[in-house]
Amino acid sequence: MSTSSMSDPGLTDLPETPDTVGAYPRLTDEHILLLWRYGDRRRLTKGSTLFCEGDRDCGLFVVLDGRVRVVQEDGPEGALRVIAVHGPRRFVGDLSMLTGQAVYVTALAQTDVEVLEVPYGRLKEAVTQDQALGDLILRAFILRRNIHADLGAGLRIVGSRFSADTRLLRDFASRNRVPYRWEDLEEDAAAEDTLRAFGIAPDQTPVVIWKGQTVLRNPSITELAELLGLREDATPRHAHDVLVVGAGPAGLAAAVATASEGLSTVVLDAIATGGQAGTSSQIENYLGFPAGISGAELADRAVVQARKFGATFTIPGEAQSLDRVDGHFVVRLTDGTQVEAHTVVLATGVRYRRLEVAGMDRLEGPSVYYAATEFEARLCGGDPVTVVGGGNSAGQAALFLARSAAAVNLVIRHDDLNRDMSRYLAERITSAPRVRVWRNCEVCELLGDLALDEVVLHDLTTDERKPLSSTALFVLIGSVPHTRWLKGAISLDDKGFVVTGTGVGGTPMFETESAGVFAVGDVRSNSVKRVASAVGDGAIVARLVYEFLVRAGRR
Repeated sequence: MSTSSMSDPGLTDLPETPDTVGAYPRLTDEHILLLWRYGDRRRLTKGSTLFCEGDRDCGLFVVLDGRVRVVQEDGPEGALRVIAVHGPRRFVGDLSMLTGQAVYVTALAQTDVEVLEVPYGRLKEAVTQDQALGDLILRAFILRRNIHADLGAGLRIVGSRFSADTRLLRDFASRNRVPYRWEDLEEDAAAEDTLRAFGIAPDQTPVVIWKGQTVLRNPSITELAELLGLREDATPRHAHDVLVVGAGPAGLAAAVATASEGLSTVVLDAIATGGQAGTSSQIENYLGFPAGISGAELADRAVVQARKFGATFTIPGEAQSLDRVDGHFVVRLTDGTQVEAHTVVLATGVRYRRLEVAGMDRLEGPSVYYAATEFEARLCGGDPVTVVGGGNSAGQAALFLARSAAAVNLVIRHDDLNRDMSRYLAERITSAPRVRVWRNCEVCELLGDLALDEVVLHDLTTDERKPLSSTALFVLIGSVPHTRWLKGAISLDDKGFVVTGTGVGGTPMFETESAGVFAVGDVRSNSVKRVASAVGDGAIVARLVYEFLVRAGRR
């Protein structure tokens, strides 16, 4: 724990931040007594630093007396912005404290304080001893991460909305639930001030500013991930027991199940944990969550669970080839590195199809999206948007965007909203005042110079063309398997999905023709494209992996 004093001329007594959504709960005597077994009491003077933005492997702090202020450095002069204030029985921390990644805020003693510090290594043990306490802390951390994202805490990304490199950084941060503030060179006067303050030339953008001081000029997503601690170093060994390629629901389930069996497990994903499900605003038909759960929260919970059992994650880590060498498997990555394992679980899922229409090549970068998350919703707030697609993903996106967009146009090529969409979604869309369904229509052209202004609809019944005002287009029209890197290594069906064996009566199996390579989730041929079935695949395959390792003499 850091006990240094940070200069803060404004460190006056501020009231506690009210807890309106469950992000800042107060612990009971029983909770504090349990945590007491894992922590140490500390007395700190006013202005002392409990943890600092950018620190890793931080512990959790329970405030016993006094107040702690959570702040963020905001600018090269070290100015501080207050995020929250915690008093007695509140706990101070961030989701990163359960993952070992860098924290995005700083905690200062606003007054002389007495705290209980639970170190990182013991916190994971503590939260597993009491389910209610563990869920309380995890839920609060996830909600705090959402609040930080809304406040623009964390990173600062400065760049043009028309820059593909800027879009890549913003997408990566958003998909990995990294809070950040974007300063748009086209519209935000503060962006130019920031560049001048740090002595950055316009041709060096986009830039990432971390801790108010560290500047990355036009970084790759790998450089950004390394800065934030998203890429973990797995325990050195010749070959791991299991390599899971893909961190969607199927891959995460496989990682939890194999790691819990004591198998050394490494997980790769080219973009982020959660896969396509991680971009879903609300999953309402997943067992155990009657009120629904967002894909991001489901993914965050799974990652914490997998790491608890010892699984490690490499993100971004995009697989390029699969080979068998000396009796085990070698997966080479696009960055030139490689991972070796005795078994491989393919969980790469699918990617949304691209809409091939006039204007797409010009406007795809600044105005076309393939997911609807909080990040996209903030960008489109108050504007009309268009969603293309008739499945559940499109329906969920339309309802989610309708919370903040001025209007949502949902475009389907047929006239029956119930054909490809769950009934409960179709009924909600029909009654949503801000959503208009355009039946028997397709988008045929995008209009705009530097950004999207209008989409042109083609009525398939009347052959008429109709322009609609729209600042963003969300394309959710089906998917293609992410298996190009596997061609020649294992069998794929005519649509590119991974072929696996079948059991008695045609029961689907999960092992491919290459013994030791398994496929789960959406990437598997003839799989059911649902979150629940993907999770089931991942859980089942763990047993098959274990049995394979036993037969091979690895267990």
